[in-house]
Amino acid sequence: MKEVRKIALIGNPNTGKTSLFNLLTGLNQHVGNFPGVTVDKKTGSFQNGGHEVQVLDLPGTYSVFPRSEDEKVVYRILNDSSHKDYPEVLVVVADASNLERNLLLFTQLYDMGLPIVLALTMRDIAKQKGIAVDLAKFAEKFPDAPVVYINGRTGEGLAELKKFIRFVPSVAARRLFYPTKFDELLNNTEAQAADAEKRYEMLRIILPEIEQGKKKNEKENFSNRLDKIMVHPFWGYIIFLGVLLCIFQFIYRIASYPMDWIDGAFLQFSQWTKAHIPPGVFTDLLAEGIIPGIGGVTVFIPQIALLFFFLSLLEETGYMSRVVFIMDKLVRRFGLNGRSIVPLMGSVACAIPGIMATRNINNWKDRIITIMVAPLMSCSARIPVYTLLIALVVPNESIAGFDLRGLFLFGLYALGLISALLVAWVMKIFIPSTEKSFLIMEMPVYRFPRWKQISIGLWEKTRVFIFDAGKIILAISVILWALASYGPPDRMDSAIKELDEAVQQGAISTDDYEKMQGTVKLENSFIGIVGHSIEPIIKPLGYDWKMGIALITSFAAREVFVGSMATIYSVGEDFENNRSLLDRMKEEKNPLTGERVYTFASGASLMIFYVFAMQCMATFAVVKRETNSWKWPLIQMTYMGILAYAGAFITFHIFN
Repeated sequence: MKEVRKIALIGNPNTGKTSLFNLLTGLNQHVGNFPGVTVDKKTGSFQNGGHEVQVLDLPGTYSVFPRSEDEKVVYRILNDSSHKDYPEVLVVVADASNLERNLLLFTQLYDMGLPIVLALTMRDIAKQKGIAVDLAKFAEKFPDAPVVYINGRTGEGLAELKKFIRFVPSVAARRLFYPTKFDELLNNTEAQAADAEKRYEMLRIILPEIEQGKKKNEKENFSNRLDKIMVHPFWGYIIFLGVLLCIFQFIYRIASYPMDWIDGAFLQFSQWTKAHIPPGVFTDLLAEGIIPGIGGVTVFIPQIALLFFFLSLLEETGYMSRVVFIMDKLVRRFGLNGRSIVPLMGSVACAIPGIMATRNINNWKDRIITIMVAPLMSCSARIPVYTLLIALVVPNESIAGFDLRGLFLFGLYALGLISALLVAWVMKIFIPSTEKSFLIMEMPVYRFPRWKQISIGLWEKTRVFIFDAGKIILAISVILWALASYGPPDRMDSAIKELDEAVQQGAISTDDYEKMQGTVKLENSFIGIVGHSIEPIIKPLGYDWKMGIALITSFAAREVFVGSMATIYSVGEDFENNRSLLDRMKEEKNPLTGERVYTFASGASLMIFYVFAMQCMATFAVVKRETNSWKWPLIQMTYMGILAYAGAFITFHIFN
């Protein structure tokens, strides 16, 4: 027997498959896409018996018969031994507390003659229900399919699992339930239903012999008692709003401490660069372009990490499923499917995985509407923009014990959700469908969070955000610095000459000359020329040319707005006065009126613009791939652009 070098994990959704994947691979994992499709491909590796084993985490599926895009990927891999992802051994992950449902998929795979190891999870829940699986009896019913209990929290059973999968089990002839030809079931829904019913009938005969003990008719357990409040038709919504409010208060207050430290560190780094590296173009590029650009976004990592942490915490404890349940009743009135909640909630972290998660929505109309409104949910990339602008224009005060800035942040997220529902309601009218949708879900019990799983997930999501955004920000910071430092020679020389004449005539003091010189050079640079050319379009929104430049660059990614502002306001800066980006922006004055550029009206207008604007090329590309059409992403960008401009215009003129 040869040693196994490639395995795949497969199982129903919510069986602990991801926990087992993390347990096996730790941080040694990678996320990509299967070739030709947008389905996530999670791979990793671990050491087993002195050699490396590659692990593929297959998408969750209830059956080998494909209906969704995820299930088609599973089918293609398992039915083609020449496929490059074809595993030597399948590890089927099953919930021990709900064996009947989980073993349907297991029996299908077993009949296909694939080498299988069964990993049983949720043993603690099974014990609460009085269920214990007789592993010896299971081995009698399913020869050459080793079975082991796995605890995702403690790692119990992991060594035994590795032992089972080290060598390929010898597969006996199997034909428990399948008809003569498997392919006969593939495109025949009635035959698939008949096959599933036949399997369930057999399982109902086998399971009493495998399962020891019976489910106890106990009094309501803790989860059921708690759900009387958590999913209550009134209190459920109040609690959910309270949870969100507390999260944003916590994010704003706690994150301020590491943010101040990071901001100060990057400022000192720029100072050190100016002081210790010989003057020149490269020094200016580092101190005025790269360092402020990256630092302008890095400073917001604590808030982004906290948001990811709380989302993971809600998922781990089982509360997120309750959110899906209670929100289902609400969103149906707006033309969305109950399954739309997971993509929408996922879009709070990032719209890209949120949009990709719509593949589980079978109803075409509901899926399209969900895709079209998902980017309206304020994602983590908007946090740097919101936080910077809130700090600029919202007073640092408290109302009834709540931080006013935290309330403002909560309001922006709430506005995104309300807008998504209203747009969905409008689209419901224009995209008619006679197909009905419904939500069937299994409510998990409440449980203590698995901190290791949260830590791994937090690191992965934060790392992707840092490096994906970092590459874009670094490139744009370099380009912006160059465009802001140089311009047409004749125009630059003429502007400086006029400034010199003003000094000689006494119109400008010598002390103000240095500051004015930097401003004049910036305005007559290439970036200044572009900014002034678009100023007539954005002036009705309360924006100046510098804001316009940041708006243009942030079409690559929203968070680039902050990096762009950091670069623009750092060109020509000596950094000796320890002024942070926030200080420099607060001191910015309109040269014509002498008033502050960043008033509450202009700041609120910018925030509203970013609530609605689809400034993310990656999201645009994902929508194109998921819909397989240019029509929907173009409609999406157009309607969101109109909403952004109109909303910003109205906001500015109301508060101005």
